[in-house]
Amino acid sequence: MKQLFVPLLLILLPFSVLGQLESLDQNPEYTFTPELMLGISAEANENFPERDLQKQFILNFGRKHTSNFQEWAYRLKAPRTGLSIGYTYLGNSRELGDVVTIMPYLEFNTFRQENLTLLVGMGGSFFTRIWDPVSNPANQAISTRVTWSFRAFMHYRFLTSEKMDYRIGVGYFHHSNGHTKLPNQGLNSFLVSLSADLKKTGNEGDRNLSEPKTEFKRNVYDYISIRGGLGQNVLGTADVFNDKKNVYTLAGEYGKVFNKTLKIGIGFYYRFYEHYYDYINNNEFLVRDGEEFDFFRENPWKYATNYGISLGAELLLNHVSLEMQLGYNIHKPAYQIDWRLNEGWDNTPREIPEGFMLGEFDGKFKRKRAVAARMGLKYYLLGTNAVPKHNVYVGAHINANLGQADFSAITMGYVYSFNYKERN
Repeated sequence: MKQLFVPLLLILLPFSVLGQLESLDQNPEYTFTPELMLGISAEANENFPERDLQKQFILNFGRKHTSNFQEWAYRLKAPRTGLSIGYTYLGNSRELGDVVTIMPYLEFNTFRQENLTLLVGMGGSFFTRIWDPVSNPANQAISTRVTWSFRAFMHYRFLTSEKMDYRIGVGYFHHSNGHTKLPNQGLNSFLVSLSADLKKTGNEGDRNLSEPKTEFKRNVYDYISIRGGLGQNVLGTADVFNDKKNVYTLAGEYGKVFNKTLKIGIGFYYRFYEHYYDYINNNEFLVRDGEEFDFFRENPWKYATNYGISLGAELLLNHVSLEMQLGYNIHKPAYQIDWRLNEGWDNTPREIPEGFMLGEFDGKFKRKRAVAARMGLKYYLLGTNAVPKHNVYVGAHINANLGQADFSAITMGYVYSFNYKERN
């Protein structure tokens, strides 16, 4: 059951590119976009390795949905979807390593400006060098070979021709292993880019160019969904706490879908953390008699659980979707142990030294314990453009305490849709 989210994410990558279509258009517009990026990586920890300018080279293989007559493509004004494959030199190969990234992406016009686009992508990366307590202790950003990766970029087209568009861009790149091994400070980069769209259009004779573009009436429908998930995370950097253990999740949601594209819902979630349960049940240091959390042993199951309410948004691209959620934790008591351990020291000991200062319950702690975040990719068995009454999906998500990774998970869910209405 180890690292299930990694192979699932790799399976989702091609579906994320092709799954938006029920069938290929007769006259698709393909793009091939080499992109060069330059920038800096923020320091992930104290004494972070020195590094030169970061350099990335990415090949973007895309498809512009100008001749896709599904409603999501119409609502997003003929966006582009595709797959990026890239290489990154982080400025210090000996300590930070080099990175290979594969990432599906969505790009669409913003602020009603034809020349200005927003690109968002989520995928996976492979690092050639990672943290090691003996040979590479200064790099606490990445401690696993395979990580999640996320990208958000604004592009401006400053020169265009029939077969090529030149663009400049600015944006953000993030890597994290989703708390599947510590340390996991994550790697955040800020970059500028120069790219060139090389466009290739299909045979014009294969399509009736006089065919009018489909117009859609506004519409809305309700949905109810339920999902279950299996996640994994670690508790601390010590070997006894750094083994992956499971996080079991159950959630439900009700909401509305607008114009078959934007899904907004409210819901609840329940989670059970094996690491928290084992820490309490095994009578570890912070729950022993006379210690701060000794009362947790009265009911280990209760104190190892987490539940709360959520508000989510999902962008539906037929079979594929991008999802983001924010939640409020009503009950997550064992996070206090987590914080005491991981904010107290870099190398978590099993036995706490006498007089050692633990992580303090400050404002940062209160915000992270209160706010849960969730982001990921989903693949629906039936295309959402047809508004099927019953649908199922599989997904890969990263979950966080505010902006800090909590666990990575795979999910399976069921959706019931009803009360479809068109509006004038």
